[in-house]
Order: sequence, then C-alpha cells, then structure tokens
Amino acid sequence: MRLNGLSTRDPAPSYSQLLKDLRAGKVKDLELSLQQREVRVRFDDGRQATVPVFSNDQLLLRTAEQAKVPLTVRDDRADGATAGLVANGLLVLLLLGGLALLIRRSAQVANRAMGFGSSKPRLQEEGGVAVRFEDVAGIGEAKEELQEVVTFLKEPERFTAVGAKIPKGVLLVGPPGTGKTLLARAIAGEAGVPFFSMAASEFVEMFVGVGASRVRDLFRKAKAKAPCIIFIDEVDAVGRQRGAGIGGGNDEREQTLNQLLTEMDGFADNSGVILLAATNRPDVLDSALMRPGRFDRRITIDLPDRRGREAILAVHARSRPLAGAVSLSAWASRTPGFSGADLANLLNEAAILTARHHQSEIDDGALAGALERITMGLTAAPLQDSAKKRLIGYHEVGHALLTTLVPKADPLDKVTLLPRSGGVGGFARMMPDEEILDSGLISKAYLQARLVVALGGRAAELVVFGPAEVTQGASGDLDMVTRICREMVTRYGFSSLGPVALEGDGAEVFLGRDWLRSEPPYSRETGNRIDALVRELASSALDQAVALLQPRRALMDELVEMLIRDETIEGEAFRAVVTSHEAAHQQPTGSAVALQATGKADVEAAQVGV
Repeated sequence: MRLNGLSTRDPAPSYSQLLKDLRAGKVKDLELSLQQREVRVRFDDGRQATVPVFSNDQLLLRTAEQAKVPLTVRDDRADGATAGLVANGLLVLLLLGGLALLIRRSAQVANRAMGFGSSKPRLQEEGGVAVRFEDVAGIGEAKEELQEVVTFLKEPERFTAVGAKIPKGVLLVGPPGTGKTLLARAIAGEAGVPFFSMAASEFVEMFVGVGASRVRDLFRKAKAKAPCIIFIDEVDAVGRQRGAGIGGGNDEREQTLNQLLTEMDGFADNSGVILLAATNRPDVLDSALMRPGRFDRRITIDLPDRRGREAILAVHARSRPLAGAVSLSAWASRTPGFSGADLANLLNEAAILTARHHQSEIDDGALAGALERITMGLTAAPLQDSAKKRLIGYHEVGHALLTTLVPKADPLDKVTLLPRSGGVGGFARMMPDEEILDSGLISKAYLQARLVVALGGRAAELVVFGPAEVTQGASGDLDMVTRICREMVTRYGFSSLGPVALEGDGAEVFLGRDWLRSEPPYSRETGNRIDALVRELASSALDQAVALLQPRRALMDELVEMLIRDETIEGEAFRAVVTSHEAAHQQPTGSAVALQATGKADVEAAQVGV
C-alpha cells in the first residue's frame, strides 16, 4: 500500500544504513525492544521499519543521542518471563496429573489383585425373596424334602432332641426347566435365614488357586452369618470327576473341587451352613462329592405328571386373564412331557398371541396356537394346491390313519397341512399315553405300534405313488425308527438275542471317562446280528403299515381330499370318518379299530423301565 507516493512498509534497512539515516536526520524516533533485540524505526517521510540490533548496543545509543532522535526503551523481558513461567507451570501440572492417574490405576489393579481370590456371592437377607413354596407346583415330593430343611433351620430343637443332625448338603437333580432354581428361591423365601447364591462357573478362573480361594472366602462369609444357606447353581462346572482330563494335571477346576470337598466335610466345623446345589448332569459329578456327609440328600425333580402340570398351569394363570371356557385339566392332558418352564412358556406365548389379536382374554385358540408354535415352529405361508401339497397330504394321512388302525398306538390329536418354519410342510400330532408316561414302563407292543405309525408316511407313498416315486420326506421318521429298533435289540431284550443289554442308554460322552471307550462291549458277529435285527424290525413295521393302508386306498383318498379342503382335521373328526368307513365296509369284529377303541389287544409283551 502506498500513501502520497510513499510506501508505509518498505523493506527494513540494514544496521549500517540505519546509522547513516540517524546521522542524516532522516529518522523521526526509535523504539527499542530489549526482549526481542530489535529497534522499531519511524522515518520522517512516514516509513516504518524494524531493524535487529545488538544486545546493549552502545553505538546505536550514542548515535541516536548525537542526532537528537528520541529513543524509547520497551523492557518486555518481564512479559516473556511470565509467559515462560506459565508454560512451565502447565507442563508441571500435566506431568503431575499423568503421574496421579498412573498411581490411581496402579492402586485399582492392586486392589483387584488383592480381591481376586474373594468371592462375590449374591446375599439375600431375611425377607429379601418373595417366592414361597405355594408358588412352586408339580413337584410335591421335592417340596416336602426341602420343607424339612427349612423346618430344621427354624426349629432345630425338634430334630436335635432325637439326635438328628442337619443335612450338610442337598443336591437337586433333574432335567432342565423342572424347577430346581425356583425351588432354591422358594427356600430362600421360606427359611428366614441369610441366603448366599452363586453360579459354579464364578469360581473358576484362568489362574490356578483363585477358585479355591473363592470357595474359602464364601464359606468364611457364610459361617459369619450362620445359620444360613449357600446355593450353587450348575455345580457340575466345578464338581466333575477328578482326573478325567486327558493327561490329568493339577488344573484350576480340580483345585476348586478339592477345596469345596474340604469346606463341606473337612477338619474345620461348618455347622449351621447348608449347601444347596443344582445340576442336570449328576453322572459326571465326583464320587467324593456325592457321599453322605457332603451331599446327604439327593432330591430328583422329574418332569411333572398330569396333575402336576395342571397345578403348574394354575400357578402361572394367576396373573393372566383366562377365558371361562379354558380347562386347565384338558391342557395338562395335551402337554405330556412338558416341564414347568415349557408350561410357563406356553401361557406366555398364548398371552402374546392374545395381545396380537387385540383380545382381552386367553382362549383355547390362543393356547392351541402357542402349543403349535412351541412344538412345531412358526407358521409359514399356506401351500398352494399342487402335486406337492397332495403328496404331503397322503404322507400325513398315512401317519394319522395308522394311529387309528394300530392297537396300542397313541391317539391322534390333529393332522394339518399348514406348514411351519424349518421346512415342515404339515404334521400329524399324536397324544402320548399318560399312563405310560407316568409309570415309565413301555411295552414291546407299544414300541412296535410306534414303529408302524412312524413309517405310515413312507407306506402311504409306496401305496399311492409306487416304490419309484417315494420321497425323502420320511428321513426324520427313519431316524426315529432306527433309534427305537436299536434300543429294542440292544437295551430292552425285545429280540432273538435274548434278555441282554448290549449298549448303554446313549448318554452324552464324558471326556476322559468315555472318550477312549471306542470298542463296543460285544463281538463283531454280535454287531452284525444287531444290524440285521434292526433292519428286520424296521422292514416288518413297514410291511405292516403297507398291509393296513393298501386295502383302504379309497379311505385315504377321501381323507386327503378332506384335508386339502379344510387344511386341518382334529383327532375326533378324523376318527369319526375312519370308524364310519370301517363300519360301512363291514370290517371283522376283531379289527384294529375295535382293538384301538377297547384297548384290549391280546399282545404278550414284557414291561421294561425307561
């Protein structure tokens, strides 16, 4: 920028030129900065420039004095010192803050390290759990056993007067969903003593000795609040058999188990502390853990019977609006083999379906939809009328028709062509015999009837479409048939091999105990006979199914047309059609239908426990 032809910011003159300009009187004034060691020059013509100078420049001072040019000295060294001090202070604060953070984190790590071996049980004080024994249904015998433990804690003198000792350990055994943990919560609500609860997996860490330390810490805390109850869920996580690992070793789990054995029945007294544990794998627990003095009581919680299921449904129905027409007794009969968790899920799914349909009460339709959703999966888009739909219809009618024709077979509940997720195009659902489930005894005739019914789909395809047109739709049925046939031969003695058990119950392999037992306990010749007998049983069942269905081809066509039209046929309606057809064609008095109706088939069969 230029003013009046002059530049206000021209290039700075050199030091020697500045001295010449001073002597020539061209400089108006000077301003000297001691910190920056430079002088700001203003010339008479309005120009300004900054010229570096020497520290304590006496020549410049004398020249300015001789030329009578005003010189102003600006001492900005104090400002620079202040700025430096502030910068240094910030740096020191930053270093101190980082050091404090490191110290704090080190202290936290040290605290965690010091508390690594301490247990962290969930403590329920008296009155902290709202569940009571009346909230647990369907397992009356187990409740009575545990009520004695609660009574012992509340009235110990009643037992000590006759020399009885409080049990040190109670083991709850049963399939998943039968109510083991719910029973433990009920004990916590009823006992009126402190209740410690932990999962067995919380003891085990990657560092050897930590689990044992946590066991010691848990029992130390429990003894301080005795009398009390300790509940360990899924105790098989730490209670598995010692020495079962490949190669053995002094691993963390075995250390934890050893400490648990010592705390339960060792040198130190732990009177007033009851250990309650739950597992669904009692077969893998260490024998030292199962002996009296540690787990004194072993309470088995099985799947509920019909009355038990009805009681469980009544408990879960308290908080749900059921329609007046709903019969809990009928639904208990329709849900054999269901656990308490399954029944709770049934009512919950029914409630969800009720809300989805904007209804105010749970009716039988919602319960039926929930049952099918649980057992068969989610509904899929209905099949269009096609050859596939007709083939599936014959397959399912084959199953359903044989349930009515074969003595000892489970009665039909419904047959449907409504598909389900997972590739299920339709299904025929049977209702297992409640007496068989309750007694646990299965006859040879019942198993043979199951084989014939299971092969009804394949038999229907053979009768209607011929051997060349059968499909893979019976693959799941063949798996079940193979399993039943093999169990009849190798476990139940239902074959010409005689009353011998050649195989176990097919439980899960326990690594280290069963893994190396690859050779079967019988010879190769016996194995060949087993395979031949399994094939013979399956082939005989298929022949029986074909023999029953072939003369009833017209009935099958009628039922398939009815099924395609209605898509679902209930068991009563299906049996009515079959009975009417059989009566119209004047079947012999001793027909399978009559035998099925009376349930008096003359079958010689041994009874076995399963």
